[in-house]
Amino acid sequence: MRTNSFGARGQLAVGDATYDIYRIDRVEGSQRLPYSLKILLENLLRNEDGAVVTADQVRALAAWDPAAEHGSEIQFTPARVLLQDFTGVPCAVDLVAMRDAMTSFGGDPTKINPLVPVELVIDHSVIVDVFGRPDAFERNAAQEFARNQERYQLLRWSQQSFDDFLVVPPDTGICHQVNLEYLARVVFTRESEGAMVAYPDTLVGTDSHTPMVNGLGVLGWGVGGIEAEAAMLGQPMSMLIPQVLGFKLTGELPEGATATDLVLTVAQLLRQRGVVGKFVEFYGPGVANVPLANRATLGNMSPEYGSTCAIFPIDDETLSYLRLTGRTPEQIALVEAYAKEQGLWHDPAHEARYSQTLELDLSTVEPSIAGPTRPQDRIALSSVPREVQRLLANQHGSSPSLGLSSLDKASADSFPASDPVSISRDHELDVPRDAPVADDAQEWPSRPTSVTIDGCQASIDNGSVVIAAITSCTNTSNPSVMMAAGLLAKKAVERGLTSKPWVKTSLAPGSRVVTDYYDESGLTPYLDALGFNLVGYGCTTCIGNSGPLIPQVSDAVGENDLTVSSVLSGNRNFEGRIHGEVKMNFLMSPPLVVAYALAGTMHVNLTCDPLGDDADGQPVYLRDIWPTAHEVRVLVDEYVEAQMFTTGYSDVLSGDENWTGLDIPSGDRFAWQDSSTYVRSPPFFDGMPREPEPLEDIVDACVLVMLGDSVTTDHISPAGAITKDSPAGRYLIEHGVAPGDFNSYGSRRGNHEVMIRGTFANIRLRNQLLPGVEGGFTRHPSDGRQTTIFDAAMAYAADRVPLIVIAGADYGSGSSRDWAAKGTLLLGVKAVLATSFERIHRSNLIGMGVLPLQFEEGESAQSLGLTGRESYSVAGMAGAEAVPDLVTIRIQDDDGLREVSARVRIDTPAEAEYFRHGGILQRVLRTLLDAEEPTLEPPDTPSR
Repeated sequence: MRTNSFGARGQLAVGDATYDIYRIDRVEGSQRLPYSLKILLENLLRNEDGAVVTADQVRALAAWDPAAEHGSEIQFTPARVLLQDFTGVPCAVDLVAMRDAMTSFGGDPTKINPLVPVELVIDHSVIVDVFGRPDAFERNAAQEFARNQERYQLLRWSQQSFDDFLVVPPDTGICHQVNLEYLARVVFTRESEGAMVAYPDTLVGTDSHTPMVNGLGVLGWGVGGIEAEAAMLGQPMSMLIPQVLGFKLTGELPEGATATDLVLTVAQLLRQRGVVGKFVEFYGPGVANVPLANRATLGNMSPEYGSTCAIFPIDDETLSYLRLTGRTPEQIALVEAYAKEQGLWHDPAHEARYSQTLELDLSTVEPSIAGPTRPQDRIALSSVPREVQRLLANQHGSSPSLGLSSLDKASADSFPASDPVSISRDHELDVPRDAPVADDAQEWPSRPTSVTIDGCQASIDNGSVVIAAITSCTNTSNPSVMMAAGLLAKKAVERGLTSKPWVKTSLAPGSRVVTDYYDESGLTPYLDALGFNLVGYGCTTCIGNSGPLIPQVSDAVGENDLTVSSVLSGNRNFEGRIHGEVKMNFLMSPPLVVAYALAGTMHVNLTCDPLGDDADGQPVYLRDIWPTAHEVRVLVDEYVEAQMFTTGYSDVLSGDENWTGLDIPSGDRFAWQDSSTYVRSPPFFDGMPREPEPLEDIVDACVLVMLGDSVTTDHISPAGAITKDSPAGRYLIEHGVAPGDFNSYGSRRGNHEVMIRGTFANIRLRNQLLPGVEGGFTRHPSDGRQTTIFDAAMAYAADRVPLIVIAGADYGSGSSRDWAAKGTLLLGVKAVLATSFERIHRSNLIGMGVLPLQFEEGESAQSLGLTGRESYSVAGMAGAEAVPDLVTIRIQDDDGLREVSARVRIDTPAEAEYFRHGGILQRVLRTLLDAEEPTLEPPDTPSR
């Protein structure tokens, strides 16, 4: 029952409708708050009940201190939850398992049911098996459905069995683009206590790129699947009031620079500043010059610079985009009226109080790419050949990994808190064609290798581009960069240029609207002519679903140990993510993806080297075929229409005959199939006691893996291909699955047996217990020989030895991948000791009952001289009534015993409660059981 301590409940009339609203201005101090914190304040006012959400939380937020590292704990209740199928399937599996556990305890299984709207988009399962031909889309879609039928049955069952569980079928679009174009309301309405209430649309999503919708003024961010499940079950999310960085924009983008160039610039600046765990909010006179699609691109890359969100306020551009995408006039009127009434409408002359500020003149943005392994490592287009040569020289010389050392060392305090940042602009696209090559270019190992493709002789080498993919939600939601790619393709074809035969080309838009405006504008044939045929609507290359390389290319790369490259219009390029045989991966705008497909190599300087010769033998330069901003704008204005969105989304939930023809069981509990290798009942509730057990110390633990800095969730739980000689591959073969039908780790997240075996299985993982070895390997506990991490963990488990993981800084950065925490737990890991943690992964570890420990300031595994061969005990937990802030770690090795202290990174009371229960799911289940007053029998262990 709402308490309304501040008298905030009022009414808003919009046309013929009247809505109840909770007025932000009824709280003293609200006017000075940033846009994002005003949304949180309304959330507290509306959900205040005197118990979970209290008046003190409202007052604490209104009295927010911008200079504080973080504020008080508050409870956030999102309006909805967004899922994609890689993370959505395990969410559904866990909810079904909770129903089984509830039944075993004597409770009502239907109590396990979403209490807020859940929207799942199936978008991560299509693989680029077929490309460069007219029927690529149909063939890839057919293979996708054949591989994933068991998963899709579970999702369709969930849609019919759970309340408020909406599923967008496969081959429709990417969740973030569908969210932006269709699902997002900006202002939400829902009946409550007999009245229709209007309030800001907020969400959490199980994909770290959920902040893409921040561009629309919608507050939301990525969480792990475990947190999302708790939110689905009506549990408010505990959070500390964050710092908010105000990012002031001035000017406008220059000719030749794209939204992708802007976002790569912003990603680099914010990584240098350090915004992990903070909100970023854009404001200032330049906001009006940033189209909505560009705003969404900036929001999408939020996890790449580490912020929780990166939000734009509501303004006229927001309303224009809502009209463009076919929202109703009534909804648009509500958004405008609500935003202006609540002080959420952008005023470029007003500057809220921020924790710190940063300023960027948009006119200083230059054409760029980023890579080869991190999105924040930006390279000016003119510098690409020099950087690639240096990377290759290092990779084939003394350095064991690829990276940009000059950017890695960028100081977090490079820029004073409020100083404007100016990006030097040392070139334009019209650099003279005789510009000299840099004098400091390093020698790189050339290994030209002859290949025959379709009867033609070609040569590939270190630095060759073997994948060129227009893919991912980051850019395919942006008509300007997509039209630019189509226009560039048209001009290239008209000049007689073709993609190089060794390049695997693909087009995977985020929604069907993209192909609609390509068809209407007449650009599709030109993209097809360069091999950029439609391969599917989904997240393909960016998630590792790039499919096999051209066979002859694959053979040449493997036999000659070539360091080849992919180019993609995506948001992630971590090691081993895009393709196991491709070591360098560069992010860039869609038109640059086309350009590099024409060039076929990263050694070309696109600002001054020709892409090829035309029919008359004359060189063709990028500047000759690069579309102007005016040309792009004319096409967008003429061919991107609201009708495309309304028509395209009119039957978005229907699906094709494959989807509608699925055989779905009935009943309140899912019928697990023992033969399934995709969907298995998980063990998280096996033997769970009715009441939580006391906290315990960790005694005589061994180190399973010892890792360095910047270990991502892709390293911990890869989403890509499963190899036949891996533990997961061997498991599938033993269960009758042929290697050609393995699919990916991401698609098998509903089977814990596969995912345990895939934990720490990334082929680029570097475990310091085995120096010089890459992949999912560690030392065997019996004799120290090299073995797989899974086999070692099982050997430790047989001897009842607890395990820990030791890591460096930014542990768990990257995608919000729940299996990175689930797999860690199921391998027997009790704690992770790291220099620092990424926000989502740290909370996921807690959500699975794994203890996150952080070295004291200035200490690390290296500074303490740890080898990972010691025995570790964590003291200070046993007998404690509450989770302590500090624990003592006793380290035993051949030289004796020593002790160090470590911080327990359980930061809020809610996190402590989850950990005390052994995880979020156990906590939620016990809460629901308390309401049911069930029997006290532990749940049976279901058949797996």
